[in-house]
Amino acid sequence: IEAGAEFVVESTGVFTDKDKAAAHLKGGAKKVIISAPSKDAPMFVVGVNEKEYKPDLNVVSNASCTTNCLAPLAKEYKPDLNVVSNASCTTNCLAPLAKVINDNFGIAEGLMTTVHAITATQKTVDGPSMKDWRGGRAASFNIIPSSTGAAKAVGKVLPALNGKLTGMAFRVPTVDVSVVDLTVRLEKKATYDQVKAAIKEASEGSLKGILGYTEDDVVSTDFVGDSRSSIFDAKAGIALNDNFLKLVSWYDNEWGYSSRVVDLIRYIASVQ
Repeated sequence: IEAGAEFVVESTGVFTDKDKAAAHLKGGAKKVIISAPSKDAPMFVVGVNEKEYKPDLNVVSNASCTTNCLAPLAKEYKPDLNVVSNASCTTNCLAPLAKVINDNFGIAEGLMTTVHAITATQKTVDGPSMKDWRGGRAASFNIIPSSTGAAKAVGKVLPALNGKLTGMAFRVPTVDVSVVDLTVRLEKKATYDQVKAAIKEASEGSLKGILGYTEDDVVSTDFVGDSRSSIFDAKAGIALNDNFLKLVSWYDNEWGYSSRVVDLIRYIASVQ
């Protein structure tokens, strides 16, 4: 192996499609994990669909930090995949939460907002932006509305939710830790207490270590260094009625997401 590495984590944010990320395979790597959502690489969220992974996949995506918060889906990885995506930090936050709600009560439709810490793609001072005008504004003293594909990505890891979720982001001037606000209309009536109980049960059972649950009066810095994908804040959510409610879940978009990348690599290595 030319570079001496079997697994390469493609985290530049530049090579997010399968063909470009596959260049690492030419350098000797056996598997490539894209640490972002990918338009064409298979996407996995640990705790949700990683069991779908096949060993002949060489390039995969770990989704985003937000997606990892919302829906743990790491049960679909098969060893024939060499390039895969771990989705995003936001997808990783959103997917586990959405999975629990959909499995227990059904999600008719939903909107997500992530209040997201600064990332490396933002500007230190106002400057030109090829993506959008708002994205060119200074990160350290603005609240910046932004697009995100995290909610839609949940539909790729949880097909039952495809087309039912969408969302947007607010980039805020904090250095770490983000929070997902998920507003959903349920198919099956449930009180907020019943929803909390279902999330707590999952956090102590099948999604332990991925989905967390807290009733403490927490703020963002309380989650710096938290390795879980999504920590449900029971006191922050509200319900309008038994079909329409808002759920709040925190995530360390750096450490928590990085932990899932490592978990996905471990899983892939275990099924070779």
